[in-house]
Amino acid sequence: MKHLNIHVFGKVQHVYFRLTTKAVADQLGVKGFVMNKPDGSVYIEAEADDFALVSLLDFCQEGPDRAEVTEVKSTEGDLQGFKNFEVLKRIK
Repeated sequence: MKHLNIHVFGKVQHVYFRLTTKAVADQLGVKGFVMNKPDGSVYIEAEADDFALVSLLDFCQEGPDRAEVTEVKSTEGDLQGFKNFEVLKRIK
């Protein structure tokens, strides 16, 4: 089990990125959250095994149909023990 902090840049808001990310995460068994950031990017914290996290990162490189991803940054973090995967409305 590993924790990743993922930051996705480009045209990634108002293209259903968060909802699609949740669907992908739920299929892969990934726990954590996704949220929009004030700078127009999307931020994800995800916990799962290596295969699921690599698959989620692969999705983040493309995003949903209308997204135009220009960059994806990920760093490892400390496990948080998330119970599910949520779409957060608030912006940190």
